Amino acid sequence: MAKPRRSRRPRTTLIILVLVSITIITLDARGGLDRVTSGMRSVAEDVFSPIRSGVDGIVQPIGSFLAGSVHYGAVRQQNQKLEAENGRLRAQIAGQADAAQALQQLKQLSALDDLPYYANLQLVPAEVIDYDSSDFAATIDIDVGRDQGATLDMPVVGEGGLIGQIVQANANTSTVRMITDGQSKVGARYGTGSLALLNGQGADQPLTASYVPPNTPVADGDIFTTSGLQGALFPPGIPVARVETTRTGTTSSEESVTLAPLADLDHLRYVSVVLWGPQS
Repeated sequence: MAKPRRSRRPRTTLIILVLVSITIITLDARGGLDRVTSGMRSVAEDVFSPIRSGVDGIVQPIGSFLAGSVHYGAVRQQNQKLEAENGRLRAQIAGQADAAQALQQLKQLSALDDLPYYANLQLVPAEVIDYDSSDFAATIDIDVGRDQGATLDMPVVGEGGLIGQIVQANANTSTVRMITDGQSKVGARYGTGSLALLNGQGADQPLTASYVPPNTPVADGDIFTTSGLQGALFPPGIPVARVETTRTGTTSSEESVTLAPLADLDHLRYVSVVLWGPQS
């Protein structure tokens, strides 16, 4: 019986491995291994470079997108913090401006006692707690009422002059109809003692003057004050408004006069109630 033939493949593989090992040892001893491995790396680089480029072309945009998303989120968060800080600073500045304005009004109210037309009158300071204005109406609420001596029809004044009069008095609050209110009527004096009636037309609207005869010498900038006639609702001499325009119509029976309130009615914070009545 014939013996089976042994395969030569294992022996051949062993011989090839031994020869490769000897070659590598020899090249390493002569300093040539680096050139071989370098060449092998170069071949591998040439083979895999297109593949790596393709992978980088896919991966890098994804990485950039993810990095950009993270960066955008951080920037957005930072912007939100900056906006919140800006809002806080704006509120702080506004609060400081309000406080400065309030202090200025308080100082000016304190100075009212020294004005000649308040010399014999008692003033009660009050803070404005609410505004109510519309196309025709203009009122404010203040934190002074009957318990502090305020009663119906008493005048209310502020920086510059007359604000209005009390039309409702509660225990500790009152409602004041301002001189711009459509129902407001103020007896006034101008020039050398001529009399007129000042009429409100609504919030942010000028006053008008009635009973000014045609061709009366009224100039822009002239001041109208309360008349203080017998039984009048206001004591005499309180500044009310300044003339803005005058016009004489060809068929008019009176001069057309518009006036601006001397008090800043749009930024009232503190006012004073004049404890005065027609019979006092």
